[in-house]
Amino acid sequence: MTRRLFCILASPFVLMHALKLSAGHLEYSGIQEYETTLFDAARQRQIPVAVYSPQDEGGCGVVIFSHGYGVNKGGDFKKYSHITRRLAQAGYFVISVQHELPTDDLLSMKGDLFKTRLPNWERGVENILFVMGEFKKSKPNTDWKNVSLMGHSNGGDMSMLFAQKHPEMIARAISLDNRRMPLPRMKAPKIRTLRGCDYPADEGVLPSDEDQKEFGIKVAFLKNIKHSEMDDKASEEQSEVINGLLLKFLRD
Repeated sequence: MTRRLFCILASPFVLMHALKLSAGHLEYSGIQEYETTLFDAARQRQIPVAVYSPQDEGGCGVVIFSHGYGVNKGGDFKKYSHITRRLAQAGYFVISVQHELPTDDLLSMKGDLFKTRLPNWERGVENILFVMGEFKKSKPNTDWKNVSLMGHSNGGDMSMLFAQKHPEMIARAISLDNRRMPLPRMKAPKIRTLRGCDYPADEGVLPSDEDQKEFGIKVAFLKNIKHSEMDDKASEEQSEVINGLLLKFLRD
């Protein structure tokens, strides 16, 4: 069956001027954002997305953001606006993807979590592939040779799996405290990760010092930012640290 794009729910571009957020009263100006829902006919699946971009989208690098697990409540793709809006303000075309639907099975909490959660991550990879394909058609003037994946927690696991399976499609993959999916040991795409201060990753997820040196992988440990403080619960000071490192990773 041919895959087609249907806009189930869409609002027009909204120009953001001095928008104040609950996360530290941060301000963003001169960016646009809108929401829409794509439909993957091959999988009979709706994929809500939020788009954040500069007013002039031509030549923008692309960031695809994947949220952390939200127990299928929905709306999680909008809960990282202190990051997505800041990246748009810095000149990136950002697509934040809602991976969970209320009808989906809940994320496994038992057994070997790498094995039991793998189907969830694989579904996330398929979501990202579909979103990329549709936006390449609708936004051909953005820089699709400069695509970065970014994801928090379970969304970081999805991003790392995508980098392992489709390395030729992206320039870099950045995780915010993913804990289960090992970071791919490869030079391309570039692999980067931010680590919270309260939860350790599973054994083998993070590369050794030798692997970091051999493959150019960068690991940044955050002293005063917890796993749950990377979304819009981040304070203004925490947001400055997170976004500063993410922008550094995107530009290196």
